[in-house]
Amino acid sequence: RLFLLFLVTCWLSLDIAAEAQESSDGPGDSQEPVRLTDVPAAVEFITAAEVAVMGFFQDLEIPVVSIFRSMVQKFQDVSFGISTAPEVLAHYNITENTISLFRQVDNERLNVESEDIERIDETKLTRFIAIHSLHWVTEYNQVTAIGLFDSMVQIHLLLIMNKASSQYEESVHKYQKAAPLFQGKILFVLVDSGVKENEKAVSFFKLKESQLPALAIYRTVDEEWDTLPVEEVSVELVQNFCDGFLAGKL
Repeated sequence: RLFLLFLVTCWLSLDIAAEAQESSDGPGDSQEPVRLTDVPAAVEFITAAEVAVMGFFQDLEIPVVSIFRSMVQKFQDVSFGISTAPEVLAHYNITENTISLFRQVDNERLNVESEDIERIDETKLTRFIAIHSLHWVTEYNQVTAIGLFDSMVQIHLLLIMNKASSQYEESVHKYQKAAPLFQGKILFVLVDSGVKENEKAVSFFKLKESQLPALAIYRTVDEEWDTLPVEEVSVELVQNFCDGFLAGKL
């Protein structure tokens, strides 16, 4: 896990990074998780979201429920649902109060179960969601790095590019279109080379500023990696680069 140690510098930064996800002009206190009362509604809700966090509760009067509700404001790109319906809890094999995070990128489900729920506070739940909210394309920071390396998916593809670039929006759009083609095989990561804290990621792959933007692919199990400086990002280019690495041809 040399790359992880190389990139993740300080666990204490989690609070700051997680709080930064709060939107200064986002919805107010009235925003609530979606109440789901039957199995079809719950299944549709979860499968429609890149990342869904479900509160499966037997009792809405317990302290963790108010903490769970407060998360909706913090994470604008995560869908929050809540259910007390016995049929929904049974469908997801819930036998006690549980918070579950579902994500499409690797078909993973992560749980905060009853024993931990009894001790959880806002800071701990914020950390749990911030770390594990991996999307089709996950923007790299010191928090998401932990979740990326915690995933069962062992290959990560990085698009290293300056957000200030005039080509940034179009490049990311094409990059996102390629991501579902490698669901469960490769995690797609976005690294803003204009952020000073991300300089380590660029230097790890021995890339110079003049070689950016670039794709970098990395396998955690053996730390094998390769790079490809790109003038223009396309779905075909990304797909060919990934296929070549998976086939051992790079």
